[in-house]
Amino acid sequence: MRCMRTMDRGSISGFVVVLTMTFIACAGLAFDGGRMITARIEIADAAENAARAGAQEVTSLRSGNPTVHEVRAVSVAEGFLRSISVEGSVVANKQAVTVTTQRKVTMTILGMFGVRNKNLSVSRSARPFVSP
Repeated sequence: MRCMRTMDRGSISGFVVVLTMTFIACAGLAFDGGRMITARIEIADAAENAARAGAQEVTSLRSGNPTVHEVRAVSVAEGFLRSISVEGSVVANKQAVTVTTQRKVTMTILGMFGVRNKNLSVSRSARPFVSP
């Protein structure tokens, strides 16, 4: 009986280590993954609202053919992004305003597994619209 105990000694510890690391990795995916989803939603919302604000800078509205005033649209959209402290770039032409926002998300739990930072980027566009 004593011989069997020495053969089984330590066999459960390897299983416990693997199981513990698996649970930590799952917690990291849930926690850091949730933070990435939240950050993506926030920068997408910022890009949408900045594009809408820029697209409201229209000219030729009375003629029924609204066009975006490019300089004012870029200025307004960039001002909106600055006011909410979001990094991004704005491009405007006569038809639309496009805003691209970026954010770097630092991994907390997944950092133990070598995943350090994730860069997120979202682009949204808006066009002026005249209802009939």
